[in-house]
Amino acid sequence: MNSIHDMGGMHGLGAIDTTDDATVFHADWEAHTMALARAMMAGKYFNLDEYRYAMERINPACYLGLSYYQRWLAGTITMLVEKGVITQDEYEAQLDALKRGET
Repeated sequence: MNSIHDMGGMHGLGAIDTTDDATVFHADWEAHTMALARAMMAGKYFNLDEYRYAMERINPACYLGLSYYQRWLAGTITMLVEKGVITQDEYEAQLDALKRGET
């Protein structure tokens, strides 16, 4: 394996943050993201292997700029669209409404 997900032994990625932060969720949306992903897997909309693959397909440059739960959200949205639970248009309309503060 030679991808962004196989970073062991790579150099030049900067210092490792060793701060012990026991906080699981730093914002409500992070908890909601995890709950949504787990609910969709429990409901058999997609499985763990499909979900992991969705996150592995995130563009490497984008992947490195995302937080842990942003990756979860990207993977969840990818799976929901690919499985037909929501359409890309529905997702984009909801995102636009959120940006306008309409939800």
